[in-house]
Amino acid sequence: LPQAPQQFKQLLMVSGFDRYFQIAPCFRDEDLRADRSLEFYQLDVEMSFVTQEDVFAAIEPLMHGVFEEFGEGKPVSPIDGAHVFTNDFGETFEHKGFERLTYAQSMAWYGSDKPDLRNPIKMQVVSDHFRNGGFGLFAKILGADEKNAVWAIPAPTGGSRAFCDRMNSWAQGEGQPGLGYIFWSDDQGAWGGPIAKNLGQEPTEALMSSLGLGKGDAAFFTAGLPSVFAKFAGLARTRVGTELKLIDENQFKFCWIVDFPMFEWSEEEKKVDFSHNPFSMPQGGLEALETQDPLTIRAFQYDIVCNGYELCSGAIRNHKAEIMLKAFEIAGYDASVVEEQFGGMLNAFRYGAPPHGGLAPGIDRIVMLLAGETAIREVIAFPLNQQGEDLLMNAPTEAEERQLKDVHIRTAVPIKV
Repeated sequence: LPQAPQQFKQLLMVSGFDRYFQIAPCFRDEDLRADRSLEFYQLDVEMSFVTQEDVFAAIEPLMHGVFEEFGEGKPVSPIDGAHVFTNDFGETFEHKGFERLTYAQSMAWYGSDKPDLRNPIKMQVVSDHFRNGGFGLFAKILGADEKNAVWAIPAPTGGSRAFCDRMNSWAQGEGQPGLGYIFWSDDQGAWGGPIAKNLGQEPTEALMSSLGLGKGDAAFFTAGLPSVFAKFAGLARTRVGTELKLIDENQFKFCWIVDFPMFEWSEEEKKVDFSHNPFSMPQGGLEALETQDPLTIRAFQYDIVCNGYELCSGAIRNHKAEIMLKAFEIAGYDASVVEEQFGGMLNAFRYGAPPHGGLAPGIDRIVMLLAGETAIREVIAFPLNQQGEDLLMNAPTEAEERQLKDVHIRTAVPIKV
């Protein structure tokens, strides 16, 4: 993690400093968007002898307090409210604080790992309603691959052909062939649209009832491999909520995203790779790495999300050398490579490291939300553009030959062919 003090703050924990925080300037190594800046500041936090619950208990009052004090009276998610959380393995827990969603739940319900929970729409899997025919296109897609599915995007109050046609045109503008829909037709006093026509009124009624929809409502549908269409489905959910004015913008709604996959399959490299943060502790420790399918292993990783923006990312760290080496081995890295790249961390761990974890809220992005802005450059003095340039100072610019000599750098101009 060259853009953040990750390794150094972990070394502080190993050395005996059991708590650390710093307002740290960082550089982003990702593509720049409206809510991202090349240079940014984060409230970097690390603690020893903590569990995930301890980190949550420490940071929730801070985030709640900042937004309550500077949010101009907008309601903020309470930290004393009780929630019931069910993980991906069917285990249920009660907890207080911000709402929690697993990564898998967030992607399935909202099509994003940073959901805007001010939007009440929750997507559902409705494959069984199409599996045995009725609507031929979806039945064919489901039969082509057992991993394929059909998702529904409920649209309360969206029951008009004009709105459905607008959504279909929007989907085509997003590069999709279209967006299937069912809507309540007042003219016919029945469910309308191509899907309803093919399914028949009774099966359509059963489908829409399962979504909690009735007269005056509509639903949109996407089909295929969820990992491929989930992002688009999430955009469609946001579009529906915005168009139908279902989103209560006068509040700050927080949630934790937890249980990120430790590994993912890289289609490009045709191998298992890390999916989030390679220094995180896998749930189940070394035993999980040695006995489980890597793609089923969850990590002690977590994000705080507010109104659709990720405000910070963090993890309980992997503090044991043997677990770290095994995790990197699964991702295709030889022990010698890990020793060469992260030898300082490994050697420190071998002396005995306390369990530790932390996170780093982005200060600029917090200010952006509090200011009611959607572009982070609006709250940064002398911001850089999306190419990392300061247009006011005309920087960066060409370096002179004498400047390059001072730092022993030689440029190699590409050969034109």
